[in-house]
Amino acid sequence: MLDIKLEELNQALTELSDRLISGGTSLVATDTEVSLGTNPALSTYIEQLRKDDLKNDIGKAGAETLAIILYKGPVGRSEIDRVRGVNSSYILRNLLIRGLVEKVGTGRAIQFQATTDLLQQLGVTDKKTLPNFTTIMNALEAHEQLTMVETN
Repeated sequence: MLDIKLEELNQALTELSDRLISGGTSLVATDTEVSLGTNPALSTYIEQLRKDDLKNDIGKAGAETLAIILYKGPVGRSEIDRVRGVNSSYILRNLLIRGLVEKVGTGRAIQFQATTDLLQQLGVTDKKTLPNFTTIMNALEAHEQLTMVETN
């Protein structure tokens, strides 16, 4: 795919690995694949950050974002941002870390949906059985139509 010899590739990977050794990223290689990962030396720090994120409740913004994902999911970040009216990157990261939502799709087509664990915790087997599903979906649709009218 790169149109280079295996020796050249191995040399480039060795150089990249050497450059990354003192940073926060490391090269993770198997016999057939190479990817970037977190430097294992930082695992204690990263775990502490993760625990700190999990100590706090999800808050109003998290609940709002989670509701959008539960009712509309799978849904892209841009649509979540449009419904909320603000950037949702941090909130989505927090919900992902907690295992409440998951990414589906690849590249620019990434969307978010509720995890089966969350649905199970809520006792939901089908999102249409969520409380006030039809009412909320109608309200979201009305909001989207109003937003479209305002932007045109």
